[in-house]
Amino acid sequence: MSLIEEKYQKWVTKEDLDPSLKAELLTMDETAKEDAFWMDVEFGTAGMRGKLGAGTNRLNIYTIRKANIGYAKYICDQPQGKERGVVIAYDNRHMSYKFALESAKVLASFGIKVYVFESLRPTPECSFAVRYLKCAGGIMITASHNPPQDNGYKVYDDTGCQLIPEWAAKVVDYVNQVEDELAIAVPTMDEVYDLVEWVGEEVDEAYYKEIMAIEINPGLRKEDFKIVYSPQHGADNMPVRTCLKRLGYDIVPVLSQCAPDPDFSNTKTPNPELAPSYEEAIKLAKKVDADVVGITDPDGDRVGIVAKHNGEYVLMSGNQSAAVYLEYICSQLKEQGKLPANAVMYNTIVTSDLGELVARYYGVDVEKTLTGFKFIGDKIRKYEVTGEKQFIFGYEESYGCVVKDFVRDKDGVQAILLAAECGNYYKKQGKTLIDVLNDLYARHGAFKETQIAISKAGAAGNARIKEIMSNLRSDAPKAIGGYAVVSAEDYQTSIKTANGVESVIDLPKSNVLKYYLEDGSWIAARPSGTEPKIKFYFSIKGETVEEAAAKTEVFQKDMMDIVGE
Repeated sequence: MSLIEEKYQKWVTKEDLDPSLKAELLTMDETAKEDAFWMDVEFGTAGMRGKLGAGTNRLNIYTIRKANIGYAKYICDQPQGKERGVVIAYDNRHMSYKFALESAKVLASFGIKVYVFESLRPTPECSFAVRYLKCAGGIMITASHNPPQDNGYKVYDDTGCQLIPEWAAKVVDYVNQVEDELAIAVPTMDEVYDLVEWVGEEVDEAYYKEIMAIEINPGLRKEDFKIVYSPQHGADNMPVRTCLKRLGYDIVPVLSQCAPDPDFSNTKTPNPELAPSYEEAIKLAKKVDADVVGITDPDGDRVGIVAKHNGEYVLMSGNQSAAVYLEYICSQLKEQGKLPANAVMYNTIVTSDLGELVARYYGVDVEKTLTGFKFIGDKIRKYEVTGEKQFIFGYEESYGCVVKDFVRDKDGVQAILLAAECGNYYKKQGKTLIDVLNDLYARHGAFKETQIAISKAGAAGNARIKEIMSNLRSDAPKAIGGYAVVSAEDYQTSIKTANGVESVIDLPKSNVLKYYLEDGSWIAARPSGTEPKIKFYFSIKGETVEEAAAKTEVFQKDMMDIVGE
């Protein structure tokens, strides 16, 4: 009997197995069995994310219990971890509420105090709640912007930051010590009643107060600025609409996408990185003549922005919108005499160079981190302790940013408020957000940032992703798109090579390759940490926007030829 069949038989013959999972197992053919049992769902540095369903490679009550055993032991290792407790939040997805309860019961079985939100809340509010309630950690049940059939589980430290690799490794060690996820005994909610506390309005109001205080120019009139907003059926509906309305903005919701819906019935995709997710919002914007369109993803940590410009609605990339936010923050703080002399901005190794150029133009220091907002949160923590630098902004290219550090994760509510304030301010200057972006291109050079994501599911897909990265390492490209590679960075080996000279990269190890080209462009390759895909990032520089766009097509085709896709 194969290992996969052995695992399958263990599950299908378990007498008290969840009936819905048992029914699914009985319908599985050999291909489905392999996909469900070829590995245990991985608990990585971003927690777990994957398909819902039966099997060790799926998210279900048994794999969630197993993850919580590991996290509970981690919490018990923290000073007063049991007493300080853990806050648990969840979004609109299938099984999110159920997984939140399973998490609460497992943690409480260890004697850990648990705070559970009374209904769905966004990821950034979970991060905030950890800090507000002075907890030892937090759990967010979400699969972010993944398809409806997925869910996930991610964990936080006592600063509200997702666990960095050093600490996540301890959780993983504890998780891996669990030999049989089906044998985990879980108490009833009645049995752990004294350790579970439901939270809601008090935390909401504290969060909203901090959100509304991030305004840089609170005195601006807002009545003549209109923003269309969609939560994409997710958790940000109430926080965003409440905060913007209280601040006086004319906010027009896409009502068909406001109700929590695990199937995302009225949107083509809940992912702000994909253009179809904006279709309904743009239709409404044209109808009401909105100045800006904003959408948040299901767990409310990412924001996509569409700006009205010359009568058209233009989708901004995460790199573009963040560069405009930075220009606004830096220019306004400088004008008001509030820009710290030791100001610092954080972004990642796969983020466009434009934001860095904007920051340095105003004398703001820039530090790069690996992909993953936990690394930005960790930077904030370190400088909070030393006082060496003062944080003013952090962002990733994937539509996530944070303005004020009362949240240590991406915060869609902060971001959409900032987008509204930027749009409103520049409208009063006779400019759109696209005008501001074009001004930045004129000052710093034009950039075109794009991605190619290649999905490779299952065991065969996993092997192919490893093969692509291995081939790039063993036979590194000397030129891409007709331009020589002048330096290369391998974050797995922590080695940078330039002109035949090697130097050390002072960042945690990560499976990322980055190539710098002689024209100022760069290309990076990185397997996703949360989805079965490999991503290629392109930051292409040109004298004009048109030149950068034309070069991008050439670079993309050549890179795909190099990797054989």
